[in-house]
Amino acid sequence: MVRRIIEIDQEKCNGCGACAAACHEGAIGMINGKAALLRDDYCDGLGDCLPTCPTGAISFVEREAAAYDEAAVLANKSSAAGKQAAGCPGSAAMRFASASPAAPAAPAGVPVSRLGQWPIQIKLLPVEAPFYAGAKVLIAADCTAFSRADFHDRFMRGRITMIGCPKLDEGDYAEKLTEILRRNDIKEVTIVRMEVPCCGGLQRAAETALRQSGKFIPWQVVTLGRDGNILD
Repeated sequence: MVRRIIEIDQEKCNGCGACAAACHEGAIGMINGKAALLRDDYCDGLGDCLPTCPTGAISFVEREAAAYDEAAVLANKSSAAGKQAAGCPGSAAMRFASASPAAPAAPAGVPVSRLGQWPIQIKLLPVEAPFYAGAKVLIAADCTAFSRADFHDRFMRGRITMIGCPKLDEGDYAEKLTEILRRNDIKEVTIVRMEVPCCGGLQRAAETALRQSGKFIPWQVVTLGRDGNILD
């Protein structure tokens, strides 16, 4: 039958997962970091997902599609009871006390994790989450944490950590970061990158997001040499 059904533009999708969370029927899931319509017969064509998409990647089309199957939807919900909602199971938002400014200093010779939340990969981070409220944010290139033994205490402590690699990850981080900064009460941003040219993509995306957010948010850039020394 020909009916109204959603269509997701993979080029516009930033992988935030908001649509998957908004779809009560479980028709949308995350595949390779992008939203996708999992089954035509799960989509009721009402479009609860449309207003949640920050990039306008979702639209209605008229095409040949299986009829909406409420019984199949209910059966799927029943089988998924007790499991995490639609989306990547490993991307469920969590907050840890270790990043709190009040967290105790690490005992001499005993490293302590300062990771304050999960997830940390920019592609997996939710656009809105309680841990953003009043947060200081660290946007770091993947390699930076491996270049310095004191990275957790020097840069991550007291901050929400976001990591990415513009050379290896597909797409641009700017849209996702813009929405995070725009929708949440972010107090400051620290960008930590390596001296290598490809890290410039991460810095540019963060700077673009800061401009497009429409807010004045204090920010700084720290560049690390290949040996971990701070260059500026």
